[in-house]
Amino acid sequence: MQTAEDKLIGPLLLARGTIDRSSALRADERWLEQAWSDPATRVLVIDEGHTLVRRTGDEVHAVLCSPADAPAGPRYFLGVEDGVAYFAVSAPLPGLPDGDVNGRLTTPMALRDTPDGRPVSAGLRQVGGLLGDREAGLLVHAVALDAWHSTHAFCPRCGTRTDVQAGGHVRVCPSDGSQHFPRVDPAVIMLVRDADDRCLLARGPQWPEGRLSILAGFVEPGESLEAAVIREVAEEVGITVTNPRYLGSQPWPFPRSLMLGFFAEATTTELRPDADEIAEAHWFTREELTRALDAGELRLPPPVSIARRLIETWYGGELIGDW
Repeated sequence: MQTAEDKLIGPLLLARGTIDRSSALRADERWLEQAWSDPATRVLVIDEGHTLVRRTGDEVHAVLCSPADAPAGPRYFLGVEDGVAYFAVSAPLPGLPDGDVNGRLTTPMALRDTPDGRPVSAGLRQVGGLLGDREAGLLVHAVALDAWHSTHAFCPRCGTRTDVQAGGHVRVCPSDGSQHFPRVDPAVIMLVRDADDRCLLARGPQWPEGRLSILAGFVEPGESLEAAVIREVAEEVGITVTNPRYLGSQPWPFPRSLMLGFFAEATTTELRPDADEIAEAHWFTREELTRALDAGELRLPPPVSIARRLIETWYGGELIGDW
């Protein structure tokens, strides 16, 4: 079994980014207004986790506009790069053919069938792995902020509608003065291996047959990450694990998770899935996994997920069979 030498294969595609978030500028209202009035400023429009993208040949880019061309809506400051300020605006997506705001991509492959240059609506699951580092980072930041604002408009202390401040990174209650910051929910996601170096894959009850992934779960209050790994595996499939080893993290703003990736070693192997959490769970050797993928009997999480990176790291190379 591999040990401390384990390193993730491939990039964590939603953990990329090149923008300086420039947090010191968020409280400078004068600077923010000046930046918004600058024609060089670029704006990403976000609508329920989707934005406009266009394909040009083999490249995919987010559609960025100037402040003058941006629709009206809540404004979030994302940062600065090379002297250019970047914002997101939460509003219906402009410029779609025939005003079709519901014509959203459902898979990354669907983008290949769209005409070059035509704007289409897409979310992180569809294009997060296709965008470049800068635009991927902008979209993850914007999606996460917008998801938080959409569910935290009122003060949890007194129920008063809060005011957006600090470029969208704080909400302040005008009644009691309390400040509220974007929420991030830590979740552990773990690839479990046994003494024979088999990998454990499972399926949630809500997933179609054939879709398998590794185990995951939220960290509870007062719990360490390592304890969460051990507890979640025991709860979901009834086995014990030891030696959780951290490999990397990736934001997963659906709506506000931060996925913390681990390997863990099983000390028992008899699987007793919790029916409420797990529909089926199986051990796989590398050869068994390869055969199942080649036969189309199972599909793995997409490359945009940390789950896929952990599976491929165990496997030792890239795999086929996306959801």
